[in-house]
Amino acid sequence: MKAAALLLGLVAAGANAIDVAPQTITSFSAGVPGAAVAPPWRPTKLPKIPRETRYVLVQDNGTTVLRAEAQASMSGLSHALHADPAATPMLEWRWKVSGVPAKASFGTRAGDDFAARVYVLFDFDLARLPFTTRLKIKLARALYGEAVPAAGLCYVWDAKAPVGTAGWSPFTDRLRVIVVESGNAKAGQWVTIRRNIEQDFRAAFGQDPPAVSGVAIATDTDNTGESVTAWYGDLRLGPAP
Repeated sequence: MKAAALLLGLVAAGANAIDVAPQTITSFSAGVPGAAVAPPWRPTKLPKIPRETRYVLVQDNGTTVLRAEAQASMSGLSHALHADPAATPMLEWRWKVSGVPAKASFGTRAGDDFAARVYVLFDFDLARLPFTTRLKIKLARALYGEAVPAAGLCYVWDAKAPVGTAGWSPFTDRLRVIVVESGNAKAGQWVTIRRNIEQDFRAAFGQDPPAVSGVAIATDTDNTGESVTAWYGDLRLGPAP
């Protein structure tokens, strides 16, 4: 239940720790190489997964970035946020990977590993959901806290699926997984991604998005048992061009 746990708990861990969610995403580039990432970024370890991905700030070409090292591991970093996707629909970031998990398989539970993920979580109204879905989320909120979101987008650097592939997480239909980079052709290179989260949410859920409640990142290889390293640059939300 890894992907579901991230959707239901990752941002909640950060949101519960502060009184008011910020309206901008704290930059990695403002940090000090060798140090831990500053709040409101917060590490989150998932239950029943013993090994954690290691995150540390490093210098790359004169800029401080976040390095994630996964060795048969899974954990993430979350950042509580309050943003209007109609006003700031464009999410931009850059990332780099050493390679992709060779045994990963998009859309399957056994192969649900990615060299890099970026999540956007939304403050979705539970009243819009079917009873059984509401029940599951209420249970998760009892476990993780009231900040647990009910809908999310997950942008991934996949192993094999073509760019543009999209599907529901194999663990929950409240998380839309979208392939924005794939394979090893660009391994070792910085790749910049720009997405319109308002349009992506509408395409996934069939309605206008509510407020953004948080973002998160994760690099994971706990299913395939492989080792990968990823680097993340700053994430930014801004207006449409």
